Amino acid sequence: MSWNPALDPTLPDTTNLDAIKTVIVPRARDLGGFEVRRALPAPRRQMVGPFIFFDQAGPAEFITGSGVDVRPHPHIGLGTVTYLYKGEFEHRDSLGTHQMIYPGEVNWMVAGHGVTHSERTSFETRKSPSSLFGIQTWIALPEDREDDPAMFEHHGKEALPLLEGEGKEVRLILGNAWGEKAPVTMMSETFYADVILEAGAKLPMPTDHEDRGLYVSQGSIEIAGDTFEAGRMMVFRPGDAITVTAGPHGARLMALGGETMNGPRHIWWNFVSSSKEKIDAAKEAWAAGDWEHGRFQLPPGDTDEFIPLP
Repeated sequence: MSWNPALDPTLPDTTNLDAIKTVIVPRARDLGGFEVRRALPAPRRQMVGPFIFFDQAGPAEFITGSGVDVRPHPHIGLGTVTYLYKGEFEHRDSLGTHQMIYPGEVNWMVAGHGVTHSERTSFETRKSPSSLFGIQTWIALPEDREDDPAMFEHHGKEALPLLEGEGKEVRLILGNAWGEKAPVTMMSETFYADVILEAGAKLPMPTDHEDRGLYVSQGSIEIAGDTFEAGRMMVFRPGDAITVTAGPHGARLMALGGETMNGPRHIWWNFVSSSKEKIDAAKEAWAAGDWEHGRFQLPPGDTDEFIPLP
């Protein structure tokens, strides 16, 4: 989820292969009723391009009356990206946004100097059994944009470029790749795509981005003779020509990357920044709990509870 429940989470395992710079094996974490697998940050790889946090949420099944309740919590210095394969979320934030998101759509919230948001399973969905499966990522902002005002964008499925053919279906969520450009406002060079491959179908990775990676959500793929099952992230060497081949049952992938950031970022709880001092100031502001006049406000319509500072 876009909420990080641990200050010092268990980090994924990483290895190296000849054709791939890093292979990341996420560690699972139970958040109470559903499982999250975190691929970024990893011990030898904090970011892929600007992507600094990458979680697979689910797949999970909920009985009637149950669902996800990520209470209001703060962010600074990053953008959150929500993309679902199954299910829905009801998003509220301190900008006054109230937005449902469904599979194939994208929610893009830029925290900048500070924002608070919640994500919950809606009341309507709780009336019957439901499913959840999706990917949550954070994108670190360029250093000169970390203190920008917060903003939110939602783009429907029909607004995102879709490339089809030769057993491939590629929906571009963010940035530019394969000659297409997504409508989401980006602060740095980025690409992020949902890729569905039929058995044996091939996908060439973009060559016009410095950092490139793949996460296998379902099925399996082969790269240069090595097979990778679901739940693996591969980070490629800059400039190498990489083609991915889907396994015998096909595959679903998230392709991601972009421009390398100007340096590492500090991460503490839900805060990302090039400056420890900025994170300390955000801690103090959230702990103060001045929702009327302080730096952080609670989302309208979701003000009865919040996640306290660890």
